[in-house]
Amino acid sequence: MPSRAKSYDYVIVGAGSAGCVLASRLSEDPDTRVLLLEAGGPDRRREIRIPAAYSKLFKSALDWNFSTEPEPYLHNRRLYWPRGKVLGGSSAINAMIYIRGNRLDYDHWASLGNDGWSFADALPYFKRSENQERGASEFHGVGGPLCVSDLCCVNPLTRVFLAAANELGFAANSDFNGATQLGAGLYQVTQKNGSRHSAADAFLRPAFSRPNLRVVTAAHATRILIDNHRATGVEFLRNGTAETVRAEREVILCGGAVNSPQLLLLSGIGPADELVCVGVHSVHDLPGVGKNLQDHPMVSAGYLCTKPITLQSADSLRNLLQYFALKRGPLTSNVAEAGIFINTRDDSPTPDLQILFGPVYYVNHGFEKIKEHAFGFAPTLIAPESRGEITLRSANPLEAPAIRANYLARESDLRVMREGVRAVLRVAESKPFDAFRGARLHPAPEARTDSDFGEFLRNNVQTLYHPAGTCKMGSDPMAVVDSRLRVRGIERLRVVDASIMPRVIAGNTNAPTIMIAEKAADMIRADN
Repeated sequence: MPSRAKSYDYVIVGAGSAGCVLASRLSEDPDTRVLLLEAGGPDRRREIRIPAAYSKLFKSALDWNFSTEPEPYLHNRRLYWPRGKVLGGSSAINAMIYIRGNRLDYDHWASLGNDGWSFADALPYFKRSENQERGASEFHGVGGPLCVSDLCCVNPLTRVFLAAANELGFAANSDFNGATQLGAGLYQVTQKNGSRHSAADAFLRPAFSRPNLRVVTAAHATRILIDNHRATGVEFLRNGTAETVRAEREVILCGGAVNSPQLLLLSGIGPADELVCVGVHSVHDLPGVGKNLQDHPMVSAGYLCTKPITLQSADSLRNLLQYFALKRGPLTSNVAEAGIFINTRDDSPTPDLQILFGPVYYVNHGFEKIKEHAFGFAPTLIAPESRGEITLRSANPLEAPAIRANYLARESDLRVMREGVRAVLRVAESKPFDAFRGARLHPAPEARTDSDFGEFLRNNVQTLYHPAGTCKMGSDPMAVVDSRLRVRGIERLRVVDASIMPRVIAGNTNAPTIMIAEKAADMIRADN
């Protein structure tokens, strides 16, 4: 390595949710020098702050704008995958839903030999991050950096949805992160005073003034520097120029379920036979890198609304003025305002289906528009059995990797999603919606059979933006990191993000990713 390379104690790659947490926590020690590298830019876009505007950030300069390979069980469609390329990462462009998943998810991680990852171990880290609007409790914390709030403005149709769910026998649940996850209720969101509160807002921005923390944007990491099976630094491109930095203690990857395995593979860490095929020299044969990819597939079911009360006109001049003056009104909506967690299997103690409701037409990630008022449901598989992979297309670090999600490869996944479609149709056709329900838009009104719904799913399933598992934690031959998130076989290198999940949690993944980073910060300090 050239002698001119700057040196830090820790070099963190990726300023998403996990990277922001680690940069903040590790730089609390004034004697520790921390560098945070982010391929994207600053989080200055106005749409980041406006909760209801998040889909306007899709396919923008703030988005990696990934696409899958042709999905064999979805009629070979290529699916768009938005991932945040900006300070805050995907927490700057997501729907802000604060869900931890099911406690048994974490107990399952621990049962696989990952000591210290049970729900009892994870809960203190969830609470440490949290500034819960409702106050402290057995399950919630106050005084943490991340604001967790009730929605400022709940659409009348969302109340109708909850009434319909209760009429059909789904229990009311005021806190999906409390004693039980099952049931129907409003989501809490990562917002502060009606504005998005991303990981950059919560963790990184308060640390900016620390002299021992340096944040470099537009820095695209291209390779981890390895010397004798020890990570020594990172190579990155900035403004077209290659630069290197030295890590005296550790290199920590926080790029997420796509970018973290990609960088490992580019650095020669992964399945040796696959690396040779794309022209990458194998440094360490680690077959699990990029494997075990899991995601939550969803499909949109929608109806026209007979009354003009949806979010269709949320960005009217009146609502814009209300938002910018008072941070109130429809623009504070996260769009997916409420949901239901359901277990479709009698033999499982955890939910496998999440239904999200939004008082708006939301199809193809919000890119498809209609003039009429409409509302929609998103039945989502949250306990997928199908597995995919991330692989390199070439040795070019600027070329996006190949993503094979393998959605609905397992018949059990298709069954649960069919049940989800049937469930939302029952909710929509219930009495509370009678005064608001117009024509059914999708699935088509004539769709009634398993075959009909299966074809609807294959033509319309999309991601709910929760990829995980590609650098899984464990001790089996396909594990990439150990229970302290250290890359197996490479010293001074860790992965800290959703890619370490052995199995994706049953719910939205942002809060668990922040928890993982909080716990990792303690591990890193203890180990060093």
